[in-house]
Amino acid sequence: MSVKPRPPGCCEPPRSLPALPAADLARTVATFKALADPTRLEVFRLIAAQDAPVCACDIVDRFDVSQPTVSHHLKVLRETGLITVSRRGVWAYYSADPRGLALLRGTLDGLLPVPLPLVAVG
Repeated sequence: MSVKPRPPGCCEPPRSLPALPAADLARTVATFKALADPTRLEVFRLIAAQDAPVCACDIVDRFDVSQPTVSHHLKVLRETGLITVSRRGVWAYYSADPRGLALLRGTLDGLLPVPLPLVAVG
């Protein structure tokens, strides 16, 4: 990549960032792609806002999409590590995965010069 000389008196060059390892980059991109779908983002927000795991039946009832579509969204969120599932008989219960939340928080902190403070939302 060629770089043109900086004009005199222009500005400070941007600070350099360390490169993300390929695996971290791929996981981060997959996570943000998963959250780029509006319904999936709302499903994730619903699950992450709960103090206890939420039953799949309650998730399906909240969205104006079919049960198979909700199941697909839940699968994508599980595969990216944002949520976990536990089974109780025939029912599936979903909760936010703390490791996925840490990945999101760490990614955002890595984008900013000063880490984001933890703030309660809502």
